[in-house]
Amino acid sequence: MTVDHVEHSAMQNASAVSKAPAGSIPTCLLVINAGSSSIKFSLLSGTSAATLDCIAEGAIDGIGTAPHLHVEGRDGAQLAEHRWPADVSHEDLLGHLMKWIEAHLGDNHLTAAGHRITHGGLSNRVPQLVTPTVLAELQALTPLAPMHQPHNLAPIVALAARHPGLPQVACFDTAFHATNPRISRLYGLPAAMADEGILRFGFHGLSYEYIAGALTQYEPRARHGRAIVAHLGSGASMCALVGGQSVASSMGFSVLDGLPMGSRCGAVDPGVLLYLLQEKHLQVDELVTLLYQKSGLLGVSGISNDVRDLLQSKAPQALEAIDLFVYRAAREIGSLVAAAGGLDTLVFTAGIGEHAAPIRARICAQAAWLGVVLDPQANDTHGPRISRLDSPVSVWVIPTNEALMVARHTFALTVRSGDARQVSGNDVDASGALPANRLVVPPDAGIAD
Repeated sequence: MTVDHVEHSAMQNASAVSKAPAGSIPTCLLVINAGSSSIKFSLLSGTSAATLDCIAEGAIDGIGTAPHLHVEGRDGAQLAEHRWPADVSHEDLLGHLMKWIEAHLGDNHLTAAGHRITHGGLSNRVPQLVTPTVLAELQALTPLAPMHQPHNLAPIVALAARHPGLPQVACFDTAFHATNPRISRLYGLPAAMADEGILRFGFHGLSYEYIAGALTQYEPRARHGRAIVAHLGSGASMCALVGGQSVASSMGFSVLDGLPMGSRCGAVDPGVLLYLLQEKHLQVDELVTLLYQKSGLLGVSGISNDVRDLLQSKAPQALEAIDLFVYRAAREIGSLVAAAGGLDTLVFTAGIGEHAAPIRARICAQAAWLGVVLDPQANDTHGPRISRLDSPVSVWVIPTNEALMVARHTFALTVRSGDARQVSGNDVDASGALPANRLVVPPDAGIAD
């Protein structure tokens, strides 16, 4: 499958969008988040962006080792369970997934598909309806996210071949950080390199966008205040928000930067990389494997990339890996407070942030100097508020929902309140974001990431 399939699909998109269901008829959107070892998906239905509801979600995990499909309905009931041999290709697995979705939907045909794309580059500041030009631009960004971008884009091409008339929307994890001031994005490198795009981009933007909208439901002052959001999962980063907009992020040019993660290194002195290349004679592909797959919690502990395993272990290496993660997170909070000019609210989200109470407690203890006063009982029960009422800084646990964020953007670009059309320039504000009133979501709508 090639770009030609997307070109053929794009030629039909205009008519597909114009024939999208009216506001009284439920739409059905497919959201795909594809990686190297898994394909996560959600099916959402609703008559407006505000009423979109997840009707099924699941994933094919273990790609390359033991592919395994599992799907749950809105009530948690198991809808599908299947396993394949290790040698079944990524493309074939996507085909199997689409067959199941088509069979499950019956007469409720898909309206559109939305995709979480790691890197949007400099030009993609808002979600985009996929065209051959957009796809080619995103493929050209592969060197900036080599472990993510190709897998993010593969389902777009596969869907275009299978459903030529289906509108597809690309939503970017970098876009939310387009509001960062230029000075926060610069490196101390020659100016020509910045002009070429060697800048701090920031990632996990769809998660931060969701939290920025949901947070005001919990903490009204966050609408104009200063917040730090800690997206702590297998991939981990932090973001400083002022008035709901990103002003700084722990991640920079790539998803390797910032906090140590499950198997990614986090920030490393560039001199270390030069030493490994020059003195240890590592090949580039060996260095890539080291930084992406053999570092972080896994590398430091030598045991696991999973915080749950490390918290249960008594091994000194496991304790040191946790110590490092907490230290670096607390240190990053200090950096982001400086960028935001203070702190009113701290939010924990994603897998570790939502479920690892001991990690939250230790990070909050190291942030006590900022005015964080933890409520241990609330923290042990995962909040949502885990700070005492008299804490100068309020602290929250809020489940993120990147799939819903993608679905809302996809709805806005393909169907809007019964008036099916493509989004025009009047649908975005001066910051390049979709209007806030179309993005705020109820606080209980989250799906744990």
